[in-house]
Formats: sequence, structure tokens, C-alpha cells
Amino acid sequence: MEDFRQAYLRLCKEAGAEPQESVVAQLQESRAAQGSRLDLSGHSLSADTCSVLARAFQNDTGFTEVVLSDCMLSEEGAKVLLTGLFGNTTVKVLDLKGNNLRSTGAELLGKLLARNNTLRRLVLEWNALGVWDEAFSLFCDGLASNSVLTQLDLRNNQINHHGASELALALKRNTTVQVLDLRWNNIGLLGGRTLLEALQKNHSIVQLEMAGNNIPSDTLKALEQTTGHNSDRQSTLREGRSRTQVLSKEIQTLKEEKGRQYLSLMNTIDRQREEMGRSNGSTSIQIGQLQEALNERKSAVNSLTAKIRTKQGEAAFSFYASHIWNKLPENCRLQMTEAALALSEQKNHNLGELLTRVKAEKEEQRERQSRERKKEQEDSAHREGKLLREIQNLIETNAQLMNKVEEKERRCKSQQQHIFELKQELTNSTAELKLQLTQAEDRLEMEKRRSKQALQDMDSLRQKEVEHMNRHLEESERALQERIFKLEGQRIQLEEELSKAKAACVTERAQAEEELGRVRAQVRLEEQELVSGLEEKLRSVRSNLQEVQLHCSQQKQTISELQAKNSQQGSEINAMRRRTEELQQDLSAKDQEKVAEVSRVKVELQEQIGHLQAERTAQGGLKEKISALEREIKVLSSNHREVLLDKESEMSSMLEKLRLKEAEIQRMREDEANRASYLQSAILTYVQGSPLGHYSSPKK
Repeated sequence: MEDFRQAYLRLCKEAGAEPQESVVAQLQESRAAQGSRLDLSGHSLSADTCSVLARAFQNDTGFTEVVLSDCMLSEEGAKVLLTGLFGNTTVKVLDLKGNNLRSTGAELLGKLLARNNTLRRLVLEWNALGVWDEAFSLFCDGLASNSVLTQLDLRNNQINHHGASELALALKRNTTVQVLDLRWNNIGLLGGRTLLEALQKNHSIVQLEMAGNNIPSDTLKALEQTTGHNSDRQSTLREGRSRTQVLSKEIQTLKEEKGRQYLSLMNTIDRQREEMGRSNGSTSIQIGQLQEALNERKSAVNSLTAKIRTKQGEAAFSFYASHIWNKLPENCRLQMTEAALALSEQKNHNLGELLTRVKAEKEEQRERQSRERKKEQEDSAHREGKLLREIQNLIETNAQLMNKVEEKERRCKSQQQHIFELKQELTNSTAELKLQLTQAEDRLEMEKRRSKQALQDMDSLRQKEVEHMNRHLEESERALQERIFKLEGQRIQLEEELSKAKAACVTERAQAEEELGRVRAQVRLEEQELVSGLEEKLRSVRSNLQEVQLHCSQQKQTISELQAKNSQQGSEINAMRRRTEELQQDLSAKDQEKVAEVSRVKVELQEQIGHLQAERTAQGGLKEKISALEREIKVLSSNHREVLLDKESEMSSMLEKLRLKEAEIQRMREDEANRASYLQSAILTYVQGSPLGHYSSPKK
């Protein structure tokens, strides 16, 4: 980090540009952090600073992540900075968020993607790359030729359906981009369809973000399913690669083990060959020594006989020898013959010991060679049995794999049959559900109409009853009011009559008091009569008043009863209203339940369709896995066949070598037998040519 800061200051000094204090401070913080991340986000970078950074990036500064978001890059600064990144080999993550890059930036980014071979992640959020179609097509050309970029962020770049079509053409050629973010653009229906067609051929994208693009939900679901298929394919490819790596490692270990076994076998054969060569050399040396000794003896005997024959002749020699022999005394001749006989016996004994020793060595060597040959045969039989067991195991594993493949095929067929049956059941169930749905909707409509008609009838009936009750109450109230008015009039009349009667009584009392003196008896009688009449009137008035009060109480009671009936009818009307409201609520609840049931059935159908599609994709993955396993089995079987052929060729070569060795050993035995016969004949000739033979001839 210190080197980059110093390089920045030095390059600013060389370029004659004033270093930005914010950039120097950020570089100081990066130096203190001791990381491989250069973060200049939020700092306004001038064109001179961009040129200095470009020159620094050309020298491979060591940064793997460069963040230049919201730096307000000008066109000239962006051009210089991106040009400096063309040949960079260290930056793997580049963030250019919110820099308002337009046509020039899009062209330079296309050139950067075409030339740079280390950039893995590129963030271009909040720019305007999709405004100019030609510049964006150049960017898409660079993306198509790129082979290292894995993540691309193009959010909020004003990409329309033309740009989406160019991007789709680039994705058809690109095979490395795995994550693509196109949220909040203006791709639309046509762009979504072109991207869907591109994803049918592109199998590397496993994550695609398309929110906020005015794309229909079915196209979005198709894009999600395609990316899901790609992710499943990538996972299966990774599993296949891991399995192939494991199998290749196992095959390599088997090859190494077989190579080691072959090398150990060749080493043992070479050691046995060396031992046989050493034993053959030692025996040939011994035979050569014996042959040399025998030749020396033969040459000595031949030279002696040649000298005797050349000097005196055979006759003279025999005569001389017989003459000398005859002249020698019997004792000397006996001693000489005994000495010659003892010498010949000693030589014969020595030669017999040498011959037995040679025979014993030959027998020991033959036994050792036979043991070694038996050991080699046992080892070869053991190896052959081991190889046969391995071949049998491989055949069994191959048969197991074939059985597994057949079982997988059977399962696949059964699952396909099951899928077909499920599809038929799904079609039947969808038809039945649609029929039930139509029937339920018809029943619901009929119930709605019936309930509406019933409610209307009940409302009309209730309104009629209410109107009738209201009219009856109004009539009863009017009648009661009329009766009350009449009773009030009667009460007023009675009160007036009572007041008149009281006034008359008062006047009469005054007259009576005036006439009291005169006619007390008459007044008393009249008064009594008047009092009795008044009492009768009062009693009649009181009885009338009681009757009026009773009638009024009865009227009040009837009014209260009518009011109670009115309140009861009002409560009944309220209950009827509540009942109608409850019926309406029940009807709405039934409607909601029907709608919920229909939506639930639709959701279940969609879930079943999704499960079936997932099972179909799983079946496709299983088919691909089965095909991959079949290919692996074919490769393994071919490798096993090659290994078996190699082993059979090695076994045939080993058998041929063993046959040659046995033939060589047989030839060596014959040579040794011939040499032994030659030696024996030479010894016999030597014994016959010894002095004992010369001495015995005159005796004969």
C-alpha cells in the first residue's frame, strides 16, 4: 500500500498534476488497513487523477478489488481509467456504481471485457449504458468474447428491449457468466422473451434478477425455471466432475499399483535371471577349469607319447620297455605296478570325487532352479489368481453397475409411467375440478339469486307488516286520542256541572240560612233532601269519575300494551334485520369460502403442476446422470478391457519368457550332460592312456 501511495505521488509529480488530498488520505487508510482493496467511493476524481491511477494500474499495483462508486467520473477520466485497466492482471473486482457512464463508457467497457483476462466481477449499477443502442451493442460484443467474467450487475441502466436482444445474443456466446442482475430497467415483454430464448442455449447462468422490468409473471417464472435447470445442471456437472476425478484417481492408483506389481515382477525376473546367469557363469567357469585341466592332461599325455614315438618308435619303445621290464626284478615290477595302480586309483578317486561334487552341485543347482521355478510359478499363479479375482471383482462391479443402470432405467420407466398416469389424473382431476367449479359456481349463483329473492320477499313482507302495524298503531292512537279528548270534554262538563252545583248549593245554603229562621223544619227537610240528592249526585259523579278513571286506566293499559307490542314488533324487526345481516354475512362468508376453496384448488393445482415439473426436471437430471454413468461405465469397461489386454499380453510375454527360460535350462542341462559325458569319456581315455595301460600291454 505504501508503494502505491508513493507511486501515486510520484506519478502526479511526473505528470505535473496536483494530487488530491482525499485520494491521498484514502490511500493512507488503505495502507493502514494492509488489504488488497482500494476503496475511493464518494471521492470526486479529476481527469489528472484518473490518468495517474491508470498509469498505476498498468504496473499491476497488487489490488484485487477496486471500488470507484459515485466518483463523478467524466468521459475523459473514465476513458483514461478503463484504458489503464486493459492490461491489468491483478484486479478481479471492479465497482463503477453511480458514475453516469454513457456511450463512451459502454464502448470502453466492451473493449475492457474483450482484452482483460482477470476480471471476475463487474458492478455497473446506476449508469446509463442502455441509452445508446450502438454503444451497448459494442459492450455486448465485448461480453460475448469474454471468458473469465462470472458476475455482472446492470441494475438501473435504462436498458430497453433492443438492448435486451443484444444482451441475449451475447449470452448465447458467453459461457462463464453465472450471476446477472438486470433489475429496474425497461426490458419489457419482448426483451424478456429474447432473454428466455437465450437462456435456452446458455447453460452457465444460475442466478438472474429481473424485477422491475415490466415483464409478465409467466415469463419471469419461465426464466426462474430455466435458471433453476441451469443450477441443477451445474450441480450435476460438479458431481460428475468430482466422480470422474475420484474414478480417475482410483484408476490412476490401480495403474500405479499394477505398474508397481509389474516392476516388482520384472525386478524379480531380472534378479532370477542374474542369479541364473551367475550360477551358469560359475558352472561354466568350473566346467572350463575342468576342461582346461583335462586338456592339459591330454596335451601332456599326447606330448609324452609323441616324444616317445618320435625318438624311438613304437617297436623300439615296446621292445625297450619289455626288455627293461623283463630285466627288472619281480619285486620292483610289483612295486611299480602297485604304485601305478595306487596312482591311478588315487586319480580315479579324485576324478570320482570331482565328478560327484560336480554332480552334487549340478543337482543342487537344478533343485534350486526347480525351487525358484516353482516359486516363480506359484508367484505367477498367485498374481494370476489375484488378477483373475480383480477381474472377477471388476466384472461383478460392472454387473452391479449394469444392474443399477437397469434398475434406474426401470425406475425411470416406472416414474415416466407414473408421471403419465399423474398427468392423466391431473387432467381428469382438473376436468373434474373445473366441472365441480362450474357446478359450484352455478349452485352459488342459484343460491345467490334464491337468497336475494328470499331477502327481497322478506323485505317486502316485513315492510308490508311494518306499514300495516304502523297504520294500525296510528289508527289506534287516533282512536285513543279521540276517546281521551271525549273523556276530557266529559270531565270538563262534569267539573262545570259540579261547579254549577256547588254554586247553586251555596246560593241555596245562603237562602236557607236567610230563611233558616222561618222554616227550619222545611229547610231541614229540604236540606236533607238536597243533601241526599247531592250525595246521590256526588256518588253518581264519583262513580262516573271512577268509571272514567277506570276507562282511562284501561286506555292507558291498552296504550302500554300497544306500545309493548310496538316495541316487541320493533325488536322483532331488529331481530329480522339482524337475521338478514347474519344471512348476508353467512352468504358473504360462503362466497369467501367458495372463493378461498377455488383459490386453494388453483394453488393445489399449481403446486401439483410445479411438483410434476420438478419431477420432470428431476427425471431429466436422472436421465443425464444415467447417461453420464453409462458413459463412465463405458469408459471404465474400455479401460478395464485395455488393462485386461495389457495384463494378458504381459501374461503371454511372461509365459513366453518362462518357456524360453525352461528351454534354455533344458539346453543347459543337455550341454551339461554332454559336457559330463565328454568329461567322463575324457577321463576314461585319460585312464586308459595312463602308464597303467602301457605297463599292462607287455604283460599281456
